[in-house]
Amino acid sequence: MKPLLNERICALFRSNWQHTLTYWSVFFSFGLCVAFLGPTILDLRCQTQSTLQEITLVFFSQQFFLFIGSTIGGFFSKTLVSSLSALAVSTLIISVVFAVIPLCHKLFLLAFAMAVSGLAMGSIDTISNLQLVKIYQKDSTVFLQALHFFVGLGALMSPLIADPFLSDTNCVIGNSSINTTSLSHLRNTLAGRQIHNVSSVHLHTEGEVVTNISYAFWIMALINLPIPIGIFILMYREHLFACGSPSRRLLDGDVLVKKTWGTTGQSEENGHQKEDPKSQIELFSCCLLGNMHRLPLSFFGIHILGGLVLFFYDGIVGSYTGFVYTYAVAPPMSLPHKTAGYLTCVFWAAITVGRLSAIPLSYRLKPVKFLIVSQVGVIVTLLLLLIFSNSSVFLFIGTCCLGLFISSVFPCMLALTEDILEYKGCATTVLVTSAGMGEMLLQVLVGSVMYSCGSFSFLLCGMVFGCMGFIFFILLFFVQQNHRNFTEVLPNNPPIERLEENGIKTYSSAGLNSWEISEWKASIDPEQ
Repeated sequence: MKPLLNERICALFRSNWQHTLTYWSVFFSFGLCVAFLGPTILDLRCQTQSTLQEITLVFFSQQFFLFIGSTIGGFFSKTLVSSLSALAVSTLIISVVFAVIPLCHKLFLLAFAMAVSGLAMGSIDTISNLQLVKIYQKDSTVFLQALHFFVGLGALMSPLIADPFLSDTNCVIGNSSINTTSLSHLRNTLAGRQIHNVSSVHLHTEGEVVTNISYAFWIMALINLPIPIGIFILMYREHLFACGSPSRRLLDGDVLVKKTWGTTGQSEENGHQKEDPKSQIELFSCCLLGNMHRLPLSFFGIHILGGLVLFFYDGIVGSYTGFVYTYAVAPPMSLPHKTAGYLTCVFWAAITVGRLSAIPLSYRLKPVKFLIVSQVGVIVTLLLLLIFSNSSVFLFIGTCCLGLFISSVFPCMLALTEDILEYKGCATTVLVTSAGMGEMLLQVLVGSVMYSCGSFSFLLCGMVFGCMGFIFFILLFFVQQNHRNFTEVLPNNPPIERLEENGIKTYSSAGLNSWEISEWKASIDPEQ
């Protein structure tokens, strides 16, 4: 059975490899943007000749508009044309932003550039996740794991590219009171958005600016540039531009038809199918007022609970990345600044390795089992970090284990929720937006708590977030059972409708997922 499953998934990938590689590559762009700001923030402060408190505005600008971009990204996912167009424009914008950042010598211009990059990042986040779920449906876990591996890869590469060009001393000539060690400490502290501990640090804003950080941004712009070019080439090859043949402009529904036939071992003989009016679904159409009387409370409960799970677990990722350095250099851990600086890299490396190793594991474990193992692992790791809070060795071991366990929560949660809701498309936008909101808000909360209660509260906050996320996951499991029972007894809705349109057989379901549909078809029609 397992070899057949692998063969089927490989066949699906061969059918959609160009689009899949496109979504993976744009997530590499997303990763580049995620991690570059922290290491370069002091050089950007010198470039804009602003204070430490002023430069932290760019963090908020990028994160806030990333949240907005995640929310509106779903509007560009209605058709394949709009999805690829939005991704091409977004990745091109990222390259342009990288190229113009060295030219932003005013804080307002830099904040505006970060806001534009945040919008592009948010659109990439929502569209890529949504399109992969639409294409692969019940098999999407494997491909979502690979997708999120690329964001980790980009987040690892970005600081490595920037590191050779970072200033070893204060980059505004005229202030010699800060040495290399304290500058490194300040850089790592600012990378965590922790402005409370640096409010008493005053650096000169006037003088000659000496920094080579421009080269790092231009290198990242060049590395990212082939991605939008590749998307435009793909659109041209598939005649998806306005000048192309209308019959070739596929809707996502056409890709879904192709995928459904692929899962049952069938293949299309006619290539591209006729556009199905039913596939032209607006964002959140499953929640429109006209359909409210048909939807159970469990439908909305699944969206809310799934969003809350990712709200807390993405909040753990954001807060741990942001404040593990501050926790490590403070008593009782009191690690050297240079040693503590490696913790963030270890965490991101563990997340990347975890997502890479999760790709083959996803063949054998269902998303719900994967999620249980991952969340229990996160909670146990945080508990052990609390118990051994005085051990610097276990801090590195725990950071590595935490990254490995938490790496698969987002893609598995996304695949599970969409499977429960039969791939209506609303869940992906809600979950991505909730995750972005959690990463943004919980970082602020953890920073405030650490400032007022001490560094030990950092791990305690992570433990609370992990337990809250797991509680909401358990509630989601029970709501899922009620929702499945409801959909199975829907009146005036037969389990399977068999339609004939232009000689092409399609199927729609009420209460059955894609695997159950294929099993039902095989049982009533051996030829299918």
